[in-house]
Amino acid sequence: MSDVESSILSALSGSPDATIADSFVFASSSNVDHNAIVGSCKSLQADAYVTLSELSTQFYVLSAEAESIVEHGSQEIRVLNALLAAPAAEEGMSLSELEAALGKDVVKIGMGNSLKNKWATKDKASGKLKATIADGVVIQDDVKEQLTKLKSASEGNNTKVLDDPATSMLKRRKLISLVTRKSYAITRGPHYAPQRVKKAADLTKEMLESGNWKNTSFKEYNFTTLGESVGGGYLHPLLKVRAEFRKILMEMGFEEMPTNKWVESSFWNFDSLFQPQSHPARDAHDTFFIKEPASTVSIPEEYYERVKTMHEVGGSGSIGYRCVFQREEAMKNLLRTHTTAISSQMLYKLANQPGGFQPARYFSIDRVFRNESMDATHLCEFHQVEGLVADYNLSLGDLIGTIETFFRKIGITQLRFKPAFNPYTEPSMEVFGYHPDLKKWTEIGNSGMFRPEMLAPMGLPKDVRVIAWGLSLERPTMIKYRIDNIRNLFGHKVDMGMTKNAPICRFETVEDEEEEMKV
Repeated sequence: MSDVESSILSALSGSPDATIADSFVFASSSNVDHNAIVGSCKSLQADAYVTLSELSTQFYVLSAEAESIVEHGSQEIRVLNALLAAPAAEEGMSLSELEAALGKDVVKIGMGNSLKNKWATKDKASGKLKATIADGVVIQDDVKEQLTKLKSASEGNNTKVLDDPATSMLKRRKLISLVTRKSYAITRGPHYAPQRVKKAADLTKEMLESGNWKNTSFKEYNFTTLGESVGGGYLHPLLKVRAEFRKILMEMGFEEMPTNKWVESSFWNFDSLFQPQSHPARDAHDTFFIKEPASTVSIPEEYYERVKTMHEVGGSGSIGYRCVFQREEAMKNLLRTHTTAISSQMLYKLANQPGGFQPARYFSIDRVFRNESMDATHLCEFHQVEGLVADYNLSLGDLIGTIETFFRKIGITQLRFKPAFNPYTEPSMEVFGYHPDLKKWTEIGNSGMFRPEMLAPMGLPKDVRVIAWGLSLERPTMIKYRIDNIRNLFGHKVDMGMTKNAPICRFETVEDEEEEMKV
């Protein structure tokens, strides 16, 4: 029990009528903050130790100007006294002389009230102020007397709220203000006791073991009270853009690939894509390898042998890499560096499905991991958007047309293609789009046609071609939501308020703009 609670219960115990008339008066006499008294009373009331009755007390509070009047007198009396005490009182005093003696603020108020009360006159010719009070006439400082009485009464909490002309005048001059103070009358409650015993809120394991629960008082459970309202969840901006991309790709006839496996073997992530085992990307400086389990459990053995042969000897017009293909290197587990590891698995299943190969369109949007230095535009993990089309006799024109269709649907119509190199595509192209805000061309993706060295071991027919393209999810999201640092979009530094208030993602397609122009 706190000292404040103890003092309240002791006062009620020693009171003849078992009542504390006013909590504010009690707080003042006990030299305790009134808010602490109220808080303890509310706590005691919850356990029925006391009952509270609200009191309302009104009193006047003096302003800083009024406090100055109580100490020095009203401004009009001070101006009048200065005029009467002047060496040449019959000639009066100029405004500058009064201000030098009393100050501008005092003269500004006091001169006007003196003229209004006809205690002084102002000579039009000289501009001087002269007292008009006859000899022997004494002027009482009524304003000072009234304020002094109000101050004494408010300090003793005996102020009577009046609406007489004198009080109204003080309020008009903003010398006083009416204040309402809330306090409580405290009386003994039905469960009053000189000392408070806290009731337990929960039945604990220790109480059951010791048997103390039998002698313990418990708080009553309120089964009708409502819990705190829970706010709804909010989609991250990345998920909003992802949802829009998925919608667009599905409208184009693409089927989503299952990409819910972040750990892949080096075989699917590199070897099946005809990426040499000596490639720098397979170093620990660029890839996160898994320590436990360090190796994959199994891979399709007949497919592994065909991939190994392609790397070592070649085929389909290629001489391969003329290397020694190492199984332990192919079996290493890693965090996938691209979702193309899933694309290779889907193409292998497509080539070996019952009934033979059937044309297909696949896409994926998921997380990938690379051991890179982090800065404003790079993280160690990001999201990759990838699409591929597998069909007979596809050409580079089909790839360009598919890419243009996709970007046209997200409002990007100005595209450029630049030749590039990828280990598993030939020809390969980097995709550039014109950024209307930055007023420049910026790289927005990569693309190409999968090499025969990659497709042949899978068992796909010779005239089947696969076109593919990809881009990150973060870059278009940053452009869409005007975010200049990727760490403010993804990671532990993200502002949750930004996630909550980010608008929905909707890309204005060229078709939408044309419809608006027609309207």
